[in-house]
Amino acid sequence: MIWLGWRQQRTETVITAALLGFVAAFLVPTGIEMAHAYAHDGLANCLGLNTGPACGDAVSAFELRFSKFTGLVGWFNLVPGLFGVVLAAPYVLELEHGTHRLAWTQSITRFQWVRAKLALAITSTLVAAAALIALYTWWRVPFVHLDGRMDNGAFDAQGTVVLGYALFALGLALAVGAVWRRGIPAVLVSFVGYFVARIFVDTWLRQRFIAPKQLTFSSGRGDPPALWHAWIISEGPSNAQGGPAVFPRGGCVAHAQHGFRATKACMASLGGHVHALFEPASRFWALQGIETALFAGVGVTLIAFAGWWTLRSE
Repeated sequence: MIWLGWRQQRTETVITAALLGFVAAFLVPTGIEMAHAYAHDGLANCLGLNTGPACGDAVSAFELRFSKFTGLVGWFNLVPGLFGVVLAAPYVLELEHGTHRLAWTQSITRFQWVRAKLALAITSTLVAAAALIALYTWWRVPFVHLDGRMDNGAFDAQGTVVLGYALFALGLALAVGAVWRRGIPAVLVSFVGYFVARIFVDTWLRQRFIAPKQLTFSSGRGDPPALWHAWIISEGPSNAQGGPAVFPRGGCVAHAQHGFRATKACMASLGGHVHALFEPASRFWALQGIETALFAGVGVTLIAFAGWWTLRSE
């Protein structure tokens, strides 16, 4: 049964391998270029909160040089969803065409057929997702040293969350396909559902997994160690108690509309403060565990539902 399942899944496996190959074709050469630039510019000596203007300029130049790459790689967050819906297609197509009924007349039971097909889809999805994690984690090493792993672009592609994303997409496609029994529409609807769920978690739910910390500090002393590589949810001018800041009109205040850096410089000259709402870098694995459990748990539940519905509806 496993051998037959692999043969029936050949096209989808080739598509998945091609997706991985496309990602690798972009990440490997650009990753080598970034690693070389990081070493050549001596950026390993510029890690810390207070490293001087020369290091600040070098880090800014590095990030500006490779910002076009990070922007493109951000779209790779869709790839785990593609893995899931593509590898769910063989199961859904069998239900659509009714060929599963022929398999059920052979020497295996209905339950054995469902179990083998779903196990094969789960295994293939997890292997592809793990390969993607390995590629992206290696590629992003210089940026992790400089900026940490808490911003959305890094958090969404490292650790274990990619496994959860892929399982969720797989489970959603299997569940929709098992009920609808239309392969292409089920894949399209499931991918849209995956995309919507990711946006919802990224922009609203993640910051509520663990209550963020708050910190008020003098704007003239630089960022405190607690904000080192942290995910800063919000940051803005305040008074010493963390309330709204009140500044006199005129002076530098009138010219501090060009960005937060100019505003902080103005506040520093006036003895102002900054209030930050943030998730510290030490919570990376805690947040990863919660989000992985959320997506993987829903995904496994949907996969189990797809198997149950298949057996129940025949």
